[in-house]
Parts: sequence; C-alpha cells; structure tokens
Amino acid sequence: MAIFHLAERSRIAIGGPEAEHFLQNLVTTDVGSMQPGEAWPGALLTPQGKIWFDFLIARDGDGFVVETDTADVDALVKRLMIYRLRAKVTIAPEPGNGIVVTSTASAEACRDMRFARAGIELFRAAAPDRITGDAVSGYEQLRIQAGVAEMNRDYPPQDAFPHDVLMDRNGALSFTKGCYVGQEVVSRMQHRGTARRRVAHVGAPTALAASGTALMAAGKPVGTLGTISGTEGLAIVRIDRVGDAEAAGQPITADDVAVTVTPFAWSGIAFAPTKSGE
Repeated sequence: MAIFHLAERSRIAIGGPEAEHFLQNLVTTDVGSMQPGEAWPGALLTPQGKIWFDFLIARDGDGFVVETDTADVDALVKRLMIYRLRAKVTIAPEPGNGIVVTSTASAEACRDMRFARAGIELFRAAAPDRITGDAVSGYEQLRIQAGVAEMNRDYPPQDAFPHDVLMDRNGALSFTKGCYVGQEVVSRMQHRGTARRRVAHVGAPTALAASGTALMAAGKPVGTLGTISGTEGLAIVRIDRVGDAEAAGQPITADDVAVTVTPFAWSGIAFAPTKSGE
C-alpha cells in the first residue's frame, strides 16, 4: 500500500446553508453533481478565464472541503470572502498536518478523480498528527504518469487557461451548469476549438533538464518543462508546433537533448500540424 504525505497541502472548510449555491456560481466544478467520497478538481478563474487558484473539492457532511497548496490558502480564503458578500456561507482554513494520499479506500478518504481518469486509484484525506509516508517524489511520478498538472509546479498563477492543463477533460470544467467567474471565456474556447496549449508527457534517454527549461523545435519554443522526475516530466506545449515538428521530422529538445512529447491517451488530445493558411 503506497502512502504519500503531502505536508505542503492544506484544506479549507466551506459550510452554511448556501454553501453549494455559492460554490456552484463561482468555481469551475459542477459541485451539484458531485457524490460523497469523491474529490474533484476545480479552479477559481480570473474574469479573463485564467486559473487564479486550483484545488480539489469534496463534500464534507452538509458542507464542502477544498484542498489546495498551503502557500495559497490565505489568498484563496480572502478571495472567497470577497465573493461571499451576504451569502450564508462560512469559510475557514482547517488546521492540520497536510494531506495523506493512499491507494487504499477508507471511510475518511475521498477518491481523487483526476487520477481515476488515467486508471489510477488514489484516495486523499487529512493527515493525522503523526504519519510516516513515502517520499513525495513517488507521488510526483504518479502525477507525471497520469497527466495531473498542478499550479505552482507546472504553471504559475494567472498564466494558464483551464484547457491548457486538461481541465476540460478531467472533470474540473463544466460547460452545462451555467455562469461562473471566467465561464464565458472558457466556453468560447471550447465551442470554437481554439485551445492550442495542452499538458503532455515528456521523456528523455537521460535525466531531464530542470523545471522551467524550454522545449525547442527548429529554433522555436514549443513548451516549458514543469514537474520533473528523472527521465520523465510534464510540460505544457503548443500542440500545433509539436505537430509541425513531428510532420517535418524535426527533433524536440530540452537543453539540447532530444526528448519525446506524447499526449495522454485518456485525454483524447492529438498533435496536429498547422493547417495551410493559419
């Protein structure tokens, strides 16, 4: 049984009689359709449709719990309080010892639906006061294998659209529940098919270059490395430029080392070359 202790993650409790209505009209996730025992990805967007905060959200009794980077908790709580206005909602950080991630289900844990898309069973819960877990690098390897990108590791705040990190494919982004902050922009991207950046798997024959290194093809940048674990990593890439490089037989490199760039099968994404006239 794999156990990972993510000390850098924290939870925010959101309760009150109007909690579901409040979240449903604010975040990208369709919270109304979430079932108990499920942790779904989501985001709070800027009005321009960029990811301001990313998180996991789950039902917790009559309320909800939001898990995010500890470094973002205060700013996220402040932003949620601004949007609360007069709604009957309580918002409070939960004290704790981070998050525990395990491959075994329990009554206290919620299934991480991001990994479920890739056929990987992982469950998350608040960590007990004392815990001994495997190295976090093992969890990072699973994120790379599953195509699970996270803010602050794979992209900075207010830099990526939800489509860039596959939120339109992993259940984080609703196109049917109605309006929420940034919804008009992401809906337009969806219906016009204009998303050109996507998270992809990167492999190399030797250890990959550092996170933040540009991926290059024919002297042009095609993406940037994010999370790295040995010879594998995640990168947000321009799928048209990767498609052009593949069609022309041009290598893609990271710090002058040839790498492979592969879309995640579960996402249904393909690298297509630029069409004539574009």
